[in-house]
This record gives sequence, structure tokens and C-alpha cells, in this order.
Amino acid sequence: MASEEDWSCDANDAVHITVVQPGETKPKTLSTFHPQFTYPIFGDEERIFGYKGLIVRLRFAAHDLRPHIHISYDDRFKAVADTAAVDLLGSLKPFAPEEAFTNLPEYEKAVQDDPSAKEFKPPGLLVNSYEVDDRKYEIWAGSLADPEVRLLLDRAQILVSLFIEAGTPLTTDDPQWTLERWTIYFVYEKVAPPTPTASAYSIVGYATAYRYWLYQRDRSETPAVKSDPFPGPEAKISELPARLRIAQFLVLPPHHRSGHGTHLYTTIHATCLADPTIVELTVEDPNEQFDALRDTADYCLLRPEFLKHDVNINPDPYEAYSKKKRLKVVPTAALIPTKMLVDIRTSFKIESTQFAHILEMYLLSRIPSRNRLSGGANLARLLIKKHKIDDVEDRRYYWWRMLIKQRLFKKHRSLLTELDATDRVEKLDETVRNVEEGYDATLQALEGRLPDVQDESPAAVSGSRNGRVKRKLTISDDEDEENGTELTKRPKV
Repeated sequence: MASEEDWSCDANDAVHITVVQPGETKPKTLSTFHPQFTYPIFGDEERIFGYKGLIVRLRFAAHDLRPHIHISYDDRFKAVADTAAVDLLGSLKPFAPEEAFTNLPEYEKAVQDDPSAKEFKPPGLLVNSYEVDDRKYEIWAGSLADPEVRLLLDRAQILVSLFIEAGTPLTTDDPQWTLERWTIYFVYEKVAPPTPTASAYSIVGYATAYRYWLYQRDRSETPAVKSDPFPGPEAKISELPARLRIAQFLVLPPHHRSGHGTHLYTTIHATCLADPTIVELTVEDPNEQFDALRDTADYCLLRPEFLKHDVNINPDPYEAYSKKKRLKVVPTAALIPTKMLVDIRTSFKIESTQFAHILEMYLLSRIPSRNRLSGGANLARLLIKKHKIDDVEDRRYYWWRMLIKQRLFKKHRSLLTELDATDRVEKLDETVRNVEEGYDATLQALEGRLPDVQDESPAAVSGSRNGRVKRKLTISDDEDEENGTELTKRPKV
């Protein structure tokens, strides 16, 4: 008698995602891959009970993402009392549009004989074009208020549940003024049409971003409670001051490791810089992989500006004060040019915490490897002599560590103040070490991609290549993880 295990399969293995385009006689497959997650559809264990030889095939037309779900299996479990096979269609219907459940011949005919495919262009405006290995790509952007943009997104939304952990599909039946807040960016490859009537576009990935209204108080007016409607009848969402927040960001697995994520992110950033109503670009709950991509892109963007202004740590901040005015606490402005850095951050429209990470990484890169943790710096001697240590680069490294500790303490003040002084010092030291290892890993990954600078030393390998994998405040097992880490507990991007 077959056991329960014999009738159970891994949902990630059972689901096959394919991108198809017209062929000579019927649609042909361009690529096939498996999802990263299926727990939103099939439960936390990501198992499907009740089938042998199960394949759940999710197809997308390469150009307009017309979806289709086809289920096949060798055998199905016959229900016994309350034990029955998983209702596959019932599980999938909340995540896919109704058109995905047509019969297979009808779907194949629609893809093969689509009369509009030849003239298809992605909706919205072309905002960027680039090449990778002699292959041409385009990025198009459009408002979610555009019905064509909304149709494409509705067809693609199931991918959010399959590839973005804790991701939530967008609601596309909101009021018009709400939909206008959203901009959808589609990445397409320009391909040679396989048939005379086929499209020249093949999907690569997409991102969603929305305008997050930024309240800017007029301090010349006395604060007063008002009952005015929002937005006002004369106001347009696109004209109000806002932050632009990236909510979802997805490049399909066949196109990974080709730089498309960086092109997409920098394109979104460029549209922010060109829009005077956007104050800064933010990201909603980024995961570690996206953080690494974002760090790399922002570092490449800001590094030339830092170099142009010769941004560095002042190794001798006390020299600005006489002995009579010697301060117990050194102002941050005595270590780094804070006013200039604020101007750089606002001009590049980068969120303050992200800017701090990039600045810290850059300042670390200006310190020679031999004077850093990765090069074997003597931390015991540094902690004893502190800012009085002889080597000027050792002093810079000392102050660099102090800047990190200052930021960490401000962010995690409530957690750290609950610890006694000894434990607090240990936690901060351990976290600074983890932060430095993460920065070193990102700098190492960037080696060879940045122009050489005489006074900038190469970073040594240390820690993980994912950049911020170790950028965490180390806490005890019984502490609240969400309050104790620098990364959001439930990533969505």
C-alpha cells in the first residue's frame, strides 16, 4: 500500500514556469524555470498531496504575458474520509487571472495567431535602452492608471508570490487617483521575430514604484486643523512633492547575472533625478540580494562625487579646539564635512540611511587595507591608544569605527540602553565588525569595475559577497529580531 509520502511532492519542483512565443506550427518554449517560493499558494511546507507525476505548468506569452495554467499528472489519490488530494485549481485561482484557466488548444491558438503581436509595443514610454553581450534591451514605464499597463501587471502578479518573499500583489481596482501614484517599469529584450506575425519583444522583468506623498509644512503659517479634502480638487498627484518608493522588483531567472537589475534600478533612479517633484528614492523592505544590488549601484554613482570633493575622515579633529575648549564629545562635523554631504545626498535624492551606508563604505575604502580589520589591524592597541595612536591611517580607522557606533546607537538606542555598559560595548564592537565585513565584501566585488585612484586602496575579501548579509546588530536569541536588526525582518523586494 502506498504511503502518504508517495502521494506528496515538492511544490517548487512541480510548478514549471515557461515563457513561450509563436513557432512554425505551435508555440515554442523560450525558457523554463521553477519558482523560488510556493508557500503563499500551497502552504508553509510547500508540499502538494494527492498526485503522482504532477506538473503544474504556468505559461506566459513572451510579449504580452498572456497566461495559461495547465495541470497534468500520472495518478490522483482517491479520497478516503477527510483525506483528499489538494484542490489545485482552487489553490491557484486567487493568484491568477481568469483567462489563465482556458483550455490548452484555445491558448496555443491565441499565442500562435495573435493578430496584434507584430505591432506590439510595451505600454508607456521608452525610458532606457542598453545592450548586454550584443543583445538589445529596452525599459518602458507607464502609469498603472493606463489600462494596458494594468493588464500586463495583472497577468504578471502571480510571479510576486512565486519569487518575492512576503510579497503582496498590487490591488489594481483602486480609484483612479490612487492608480496614478503607481509607475510600472517593464524590461524587454528586442529579439528577431520567430515568425512573420510574431512580436519582437520578450519579457525580462519588471518593477513597481509608487509616489509616497511627502508632507512639507509651511513654517510661516500657524498650525491649524483643517478638514479640506485630500487631494484638493485642483491638485494632481504627479505635481505634489513625494518620495518614490520601489515596491516590487523582479528579473526572471533566465536573465539573472546579466546586469538587468542594475540597469532597472539606475533607470528608476534617473527618472527620480529628472522629476523635480520627487525628493528621494526609497525601497520597501529590501532583502539582502536587493541591498547588494542597490549598494553597488549607489556606490558607483556617489563615489566620483565623493572623490571630486575629496571627502575623507579628519584624523585629528581635536586640533580645531584649544586646550581650554577641548570637548569631551567630538562633533560629527569635525570628522566629516556634514553640510557638504547633506547637499550631495539631497542632490542625488538618496534616502538618508542608505546614503550613510554608502558613505561609510566609501570612507572605509579610503583607509589602507593594512590599517583595517581585513588587513590585520591591531584592535587591542587601537582601543588602548584610541585617537592618540601614531599612524594617521590608524587614527582615521579609529574615528571610522566611532562614526559607525554613533549611527548604530542612535538607531538601536532603546535596545542598547537596556544592556549594562559592558554588554553594550561588546554588542557595538561585534556589530561594527559585521558591518565592516559586509562593506569589505561589497568593495571586493566592485574591484576591477571602478577606475583606479591613487589614494584609494583595494578592499580585502572578508565576509559574504551579498554585501549586507552581516550588517546586523547582534542580539541574544531571546531578543526581538525585528527591533534588533538593520534589515527588515520580512523582505518584499
